[in-house]
This record gives sequence, structure tokens and C-alpha cells, in this order.
Amino acid sequence: MPALPHSTAAAAVEETVRSRLAKLRDAHVVVTGGGGLVGSRLVALLRSVQASVTVLDRMDAYPESAHEIFGVARSGARLVVGDVRDAGTVGPLLQGADFVVHAAAYADVAACTRRPDIAFRANVEGTQVVLEQTARFPVRRLVLVSSASVYGDGAPGVVGPQVFHEDMPLSPVSVYANGKLWAEHQTRLMLGASSGTEYAVVRYFSVYGEPQIPKPGSHSWMVPWLSLQARLGRPMRLNGGGVQVRDLVHVDDVAEATALALIEERMAEQTVNVGTGRPTSVREVADLIAPSFPGARRINTPRPEGDPLGGYASTERCRELLRWQAGIGVREGVDRYVRWLLATPDAMPRWLAEQAEGA
Repeated sequence: MPALPHSTAAAAVEETVRSRLAKLRDAHVVVTGGGGLVGSRLVALLRSVQASVTVLDRMDAYPESAHEIFGVARSGARLVVGDVRDAGTVGPLLQGADFVVHAAAYADVAACTRRPDIAFRANVEGTQVVLEQTARFPVRRLVLVSSASVYGDGAPGVVGPQVFHEDMPLSPVSVYANGKLWAEHQTRLMLGASSGTEYAVVRYFSVYGEPQIPKPGSHSWMVPWLSLQARLGRPMRLNGGGVQVRDLVHVDDVAEATALALIEERMAEQTVNVGTGRPTSVREVADLIAPSFPGARRINTPRPEGDPLGGYASTERCRELLRWQAGIGVREGVDRYVRWLLATPDAMPRWLAEQAEGA
């Protein structure tokens, strides 16, 4: 049989994912942290298959109107503005829930390094409250959003990019990563067969995609950072020379994988990487962005504390247990982001534009 054209093949995959997600129709899903980039995309996907969705989010992670750009308030989900550390808020939301996605976090490596106290309260205390409240009710499954940062720099002594397997030793090198690893362990301790609630863990690699924008003082999210700097006519800063490797996975792909983790039977009590399985260096990303901005320059800057050298995902387990693989390549994804940025003047954060003017 001849191979399907790319567009036809992509449509077939989409239909397969959609048909599988139809199991979530009329299910009640609670998404903590559903107001952010990934959360809002996940909520939109769940709503598109007619799931009933409740979002719990503080809605203060970004300055200015970022949450409005993400659009969760327009998704048709019920939005509850509150804190995952508040059992009095979390408990009633979970009482009638079929599924939970716990994505709420102080989700920035640099911010967690500067304020480990806030990171502890949000990422450790908050997770503990969510787990305790989930265990009180007949929730079918909780999906914990974790991070590839738990791998740290990977196996010692390895030269060049390395592949991160789910079963390899974990050596976090940042406060953020340490909190994520704790959350994984605590989820395994508190949920599972003995509790009556299944769990699944998804380790996101480097998520990007429109309309992602950076936070002040962050060095994460390199696609928007480098793109915005180039658009402002400022040099693209390559921390550590841009040799760090990331597995860049588009937010649309991440949302699909997370939704599937709610329903795929073989994901119960399992952990999978969510990535593309392909390494991309920071410098390569800058090279993809530069042609869209004439005169774009690159400069080498020191590598920040807690910024791992990185690696890329082993995706065998994801393909097996989720029956899924990422469909958006880096070149396509970066191009989509740059085109969105050029077409959306309001996307430029005011604080960043003012910072550039004062430089």
C-alpha cells in the first residue's frame, strides 16, 4: 500500500487521538494550574471532546494580560481562582471529579532558585494537599505533571547529548527539579491500587509554542526569549554558548499526551517522557529564528546556576503506553511561533520592551 501524503497521515493520527479521547465525553476533569500555557491548551482540548472541566489556578503566574492571551477564561471551563495549598478549596472541587491533572507549580527554574521558600510551598505543600484531597474521593486517575529536569545532567562522564530513559538514576540539579522528583515519589506513596485512585506521571521535556511568553528574570523557554530579543533588535543571548541540548516539544503535542494519560489503561502507575526524541541545541534554535529578523545577532553569556546541560527523551515507553508520538517538528514549531509573534504586536511584554528601551 502506498504511503499516505503527509497531510492525510496527520489527519488520520488526529482522528485516532480524537476518537480515543471521546472516552472523556461528559467526564468531569479538574486541572490545577489550568490557566498557564500547557494547562490552557489541555483545557481547550478536553472541552473540544465535550469533557466537563474545572480549572483551579491562582492566575498570577504572569504579568499583564498573559492569562487572557492563553484564553482559559473563554474556554467554557469553570474557572476557580484559588491556591492548591488550600484544602478547603481543593476538596470540594475534587468531590465530584472523575479525573485530575495536577499541573499547578511554581514553574520556573530561575525563580525557584531565587526563592526556594516559595517553591517549597507551591510545589511540595501544594502537591501534598492535592494528593490528600484526591485520596478522599473516588477519583479514577490523577495525572501528575513532572519534568525532564529530574534527570539533571544525566549519567556522569557521558560526552555529548544523551538520551534520558525513565528508569535511569535521577540526579536533579535545581530546586525546581528537586520538588518535581519529590512530587513523583509522594504520588507513588499516596495513590495507586491501595487508594482506589490510579496515577500516571508525565515528564515534560522543553515545552514551547505560541502564545508562550517569558517571565521577568527567567532563563527558561528559550524559543520565546530568543525570538523576543531578536524582534527588539537586541542580541540573542546564548547562555553557556548555546551548547545545551533540549528536546523541544510543542505545547499542542504536550496537551494531547497529557489527555491520553488520563485514559490509556496501560498508563496506570506508570511514568513516561513527553518529548520528541530528538536533541536540539540552543544555538540551533537561534539559527532557526535569525532569518526572520534581519541583523539578528548572537552573543555568548555565562550558563546560569541550575541550568542543566540537557539531553533528549527516550520515547519508546511513550509510544508503547500512550500509543502516541509528537507530531510537530522543531523547524515547524519555531516557524509557527515566529509568525505568531510577528502577527501579534500586543504579544511583546511591556516590561521587556521598557527594559530594552532603558538598556
